[in-house]
Amino acid sequence: MEKQNVTLSLPKETLRKAKVLAIKRNMSLSALLTQTVESIVARADEYEMAQEEHLDWLERGADLGTKGTITWTRDELHER
Repeated sequence: MEKQNVTLSLPKETLRKAKVLAIKRNMSLSALLTQTVESIVARADEYEMAQEEHLDWLERGADLGTKGTITWTRDELHER
């Protein structure tokens, strides 16, 4: 995969903590940030796919076993 450098501006304390975290995970700061951004993007992609699937399902409707034919009236269902 082709890579591209970016410039990132972080608060000094956040950067310090990120470096410590990367060291604890035995990885570079660049690898830690790459992993984090990739995770965020993957979750966003999964959410978008799930949303599309659900919207498609809502558009199609649920199969209630009637094959599109209603054989009863409201009054029959709600006899008093």
